[in-house]
Amino acid sequence: MEFGVFILAQQRGYHQRSQDVINNSIEQTVVAEQAGFNTAWYAEHHFNNYSLSPSPLMTVAHAAAKTKTIRLGTAVCILPLYHPARFLAEVGFVDTVSNGRLELGVGSGYQQFEFERFGVEIANSGAIFNEFLDIIPKALTQKIFEYQGEFLNMPPSSIAVRCVQDPMPPLWVTSGNPVTLGRGVREGHNLFVTALLNGNEAIAGLRTKLENIATAEGKDLDNDVKFGFLRCGYASDHESEINAYLDCARFQRRISESLKFRRAQSEDGYMVKEVPTETDPTFEQLRKNLPVGSVNEVIDKLLEEISILKPKHIALQTQLGDFDQKTMLKQIELWGDKIIPAVKKEVGQAVALA
Repeated sequence: MEFGVFILAQQRGYHQRSQDVINNSIEQTVVAEQAGFNTAWYAEHHFNNYSLSPSPLMTVAHAAAKTKTIRLGTAVCILPLYHPARFLAEVGFVDTVSNGRLELGVGSGYQQFEFERFGVEIANSGAIFNEFLDIIPKALTQKIFEYQGEFLNMPPSSIAVRCVQDPMPPLWVTSGNPVTLGRGVREGHNLFVTALLNGNEAIAGLRTKLENIATAEGKDLDNDVKFGFLRCGYASDHESEINAYLDCARFQRRISESLKFRRAQSEDGYMVKEVPTETDPTFEQLRKNLPVGSVNEVIDKLLEEISILKPKHIALQTQLGDFDQKTMLKQIELWGDKIIPAVKKEVGQAVALA
């Protein structure tokens, strides 16, 4: 069982300077390495306060200079917003400067707001994404490669700075589309999935979905597929801390849905207004759904979720909204000191008895 931190780099209001948001992200990475987390993941979004992380590859390159052992991942590079020549060259460079610590997460994107500003039709995102999945292994494993597709075209080319990892960095595919996930399974890539802020029922449904996808590809989900699970969680004996974290998690959900369903409101064209909806979960629902509460409660809930989904990796969402940085750093340390060792021990014993 591996653990990562997922850093969204959000700005809930102008009381947070963009410089502080980014610096906090790097500081959380350093503390996560010290706490024993396996990976730090960085998002990609553009032109609004949902996330201030415009280039996860740049963040990985910077974080690589601040760390020594933690693996550094993109979660995810929105491939339709890239030109393949620059993207592929930067992947080789980033894997090199991180000394082979890059985890390459990729996705097709979902925010119309972003696509419009890059001049890309969101209706073509899936097709462009699939062409990128064709070209990435060619470029990173072959000295000379070429590609001619409907959207992407590369004449015979060679990446100057080769990846350190052989044959290439692990590729993580995230999508809500079973066909795309099926391709990831078929081609031996890792998957990144989430149940958002939902509970055990949604997690069980996610497990069934993944089992069906793996079976359709002639694979066994537990033995042939590595997949990670993105999850919100927080341990504390102080109700005010838990509520503050849940409030930030609900803020993330509100802004994400506002952008996804193209109902985003903004008074200045940048800061997206946080608008409550009828589907908002209550704190009581979130407490029931998520691994939050005392340390023991978090451990028990995580183990319950792991027994249902059986992921190989859990990515904990740390940087959400305007949650206090000092408190979050202590939280990361707490997970490294108490929660992760306990979960790994229980999971290890369960595997040994199986």
